[in-house]
Amino acid sequence: MSTEKEPYPIIFSPDNEPYLGRKLLFHLDQLISSCMEQNAIVAPRTRGATLTDHQKMACQVIPQSISIALSIRELVRQAYLFGANVLLRPLAERAAILLYLQEFPEEIKKWNRGWRHRDAPGLAKMFEAIGSKTPGHDGIRGHELTDSMNSILHGRPDSAIWSLVQVDDKHLGQAPSKIVNRPDLCDEVCANTIPWLALIQGMMCAYFPDR
Repeated sequence: MSTEKEPYPIIFSPDNEPYLGRKLLFHLDQLISSCMEQNAIVAPRTRGATLTDHQKMACQVIPQSISIALSIRELVRQAYLFGANVLLRPLAERAAILLYLQEFPEEIKKWNRGWRHRDAPGLAKMFEAIGSKTPGHDGIRGHELTDSMNSILHGRPDSAIWSLVQVDDKHLGQAPSKIVNRPDLCDEVCANTIPWLALIQGMMCAYFPDR
């Protein structure tokens, strides 16, 4: 267990957050701003409109996805990098639902029934189904794409690397709090968040085209 001291602020602000200036973090911030601007345009069009079942689903899943991405960003700001990593799977799952139901529109009936376990496909199955519609990716193995996310979410032994910190010159430990000295881990979180958020932004256009 780590005994790492905390000589840093209890709460970081945008002008002193520990990973400020990282290139991938900057790109994530730009994408978040773009996504919020687009949502501000799309959301008013859905109010009082006659929506399809797919659009009703998207009205729930897209805002949830953006909220999770914002939560990841705030956790990065506060240097809770392990917690940010834990949220990657729910973000990926919502992005996959949006893409899956776009590619397989008949499956919306499962969403309307509650998207229940053993009825709706799991994340790995959705990846495989989506891959089957992508040229050159029909042999994709979904469990290989979800394995690391599941490891972090469920606390498997191999998830230890995501909370590892240098305690002193000779010792490593598991961080119970902020991780302020792992820029590589910050970059990893941002690199894994950006594609899902970009996909969600694309799904806004797909489900609510500007007509």
